[in-house]
Amino acid sequence: MRTIRVRGVTPGWALGALAFLAVAFVVGVVAGPVDIGVGDVLRSLGEKLGIPGVTSPLDATHESILWDLRVPRVLLAALVGGMLAVAGATYQGVFHNPLADPYLLGVAAGAGLGATLAIAYLPHALEGRQVLPFAAFAGAAVAVVLAYGIGRAAGRERDSATLVLAGVTVASFFTALQTFVQQQNTETLQEVTSWILGSLPNTGWSDVAVLAPYVLLATAVIVAMRRVVDVLSLGDLEAASLGVDVRRTRLALVVAATVGTAAAVAVCGLIAFVGIIVPHAIRLVVGTSYRGLLPLSFVVGAGFLILADVVARTALAPAEVPIGVITALFGAPFFAFVLRTRGGRA
Repeated sequence: MRTIRVRGVTPGWALGALAFLAVAFVVGVVAGPVDIGVGDVLRSLGEKLGIPGVTSPLDATHESILWDLRVPRVLLAALVGGMLAVAGATYQGVFHNPLADPYLLGVAAGAGLGATLAIAYLPHALEGRQVLPFAAFAGAAVAVVLAYGIGRAAGRERDSATLVLAGVTVASFFTALQTFVQQQNTETLQEVTSWILGSLPNTGWSDVAVLAPYVLLATAVIVAMRRVVDVLSLGDLEAASLGVDVRRTRLALVVAATVGTAAAVAVCGLIAFVGIIVPHAIRLVVGTSYRGLLPLSFVVGAGFLILADVVARTALAPAEVPIGVITALFGAPFFAFVLRTRGGRA
């Protein structure tokens, strides 16, 4: 088997990405209608860590705002943004398509249908948010299983193309079902629309605890296989000639990316374009090697969505703009740019 040498993450780019995430984290924590300075945050953290002589200057209310609302919301944004970005980069490599996004195999349509069914027929269960994430996750999982089953049945020798077409088919069918349910339950239209536009819930640490295992496990699997993604991006025949089991490798990567995406969508709704903006922005400055692209996508995607959430909750304060609207405002022009410059190769 031939050896392919590709560049990984250089120390400079790694430090730059981590610095971007750190700045975004600080901005996310201190930004808001209640003024909490960086020094106050550091002293409060020092007190919680038990550093001798350090006491928090914040009262109980400000401590609760900081540690029960802002910090978990920033961490949730980081997990969702990182997952969507690394999933987008993975799909782009696996399917040899620079315009692929995390919702390619019907994840968005399945999650949307699951959430719509829960909102329409289980309204009392939504009061504590127990059912909605589960319903959205189940819908996304069903959609992807159907897409993969149809893709396998349609043709084994062209998995990449058939999977994409199967995803489009399933997404169209699930979207039609969702539209029908909404038409029969018009009183739930506002709630469904609000969920579809995407938002980060202010539920404290519970959503972080639910989402973190899925995101961290999925990202670990993808990053561990980053060298294989480099080979897959060359094409199925070339990858097979280099000794890669294309079918099993693609399945493992698609499952990891999809499970993480479905979990993120279940908690926060549909947040578009993160999987397009971040990987392509990194390609423009770092290069196309997935050894560097995948880990950097997670770090930069986390910082990007934290900053997008800051804009969402401060632009029209005290009102909050759906974060999906903010990412779409940035993403649509960027998508058009990518389509213009690379669409021919897609």
